[in-house]
Amino acid sequence: MASCPINLPHRCSPGTPRLGPTSSLQNPNSLLKLLPHSPSSLLNSNKLPSSRIRHRSFTAMNNAHMATEAKPVSEDRMLVYVPPHPLIKHWVSVLRNEQTPCPIFKNAMAELGRLLIYEASRDWLPTVSGEIQSPMGVASVEFVDPREPVAIIPILRAGLALAEYASSVLPATKLYHLGISRDEETLQPTVYLNKLPENFPDGCRIFVVDPMLATGGTIVAALDLLKERGIGNKQIKVISAVAAPPALQKLSEKFPGLHIYTGIIDPTVNEKGFIIPGLGDAGDRSFGT
Repeated sequence: MASCPINLPHRCSPGTPRLGPTSSLQNPNSLLKLLPHSPSSLLNSNKLPSSRIRHRSFTAMNNAHMATEAKPVSEDRMLVYVPPHPLIKHWVSVLRNEQTPCPIFKNAMAELGRLLIYEASRDWLPTVSGEIQSPMGVASVEFVDPREPVAIIPILRAGLALAEYASSVLPATKLYHLGISRDEETLQPTVYLNKLPENFPDGCRIFVVDPMLATGGTIVAALDLLKERGIGNKQIKVISAVAAPPALQKLSEKFPGLHIYTGIIDPTVNEKGFIIPGLGDAGDRSFGT
């Protein structure tokens, strides 16, 4: 396998063949991006030049000028996956359209969440094997183990829409609500609802669902609450519709080993904390208020 570092503001160009990363998640259909640790001074900027965000994917390049031997992905690096599925691109496009009415926007958010959770759960769910009797004979089978439910934590309000179909993908889930608001002036997060348990089961797998990873304040506040409860970074996967460099930089520095699944990575965040071009206020557009 060959690897080629690619410096792009978003992702590899469409049509580039993808090869699975040499990590614990063997997913040949995922685009793997690595975000290295960056100087802490970058965290003070809401707009980061794309040259300062180094994305790297394991790809097969037909016309590459240079090929180097593939190296194993470090388990201490934060991984950001942008699955190149056409349906993911479709639903992101529906969400971006300012003419999309609330009911269709909310449904598009739910469909996008279903696909991202499906991709994120690959090779990550606890299973149990055995044999059953089919109508035609004995068959070896493998089920998702219902004794080890996966926790879903949507960050209110918009996280409810993105996580709406989670139970249709995951056979055994527990849902814990977490409400975090952001001050429009300071952009600082405030927790107004916390339904997290004081203790999670050992080895619990957790999906934190936050549609917009913009400045990173909200998602960092949520993950800090999980760390206080003894949850390790590798027990968490973050699901988002759109992500931006400021949030990804903060997460990369504070939570090594974290995995993030997002529909797309946009280049900038404006002075009001909105992703550009983004899709607007996901909560307002999902619920019409």
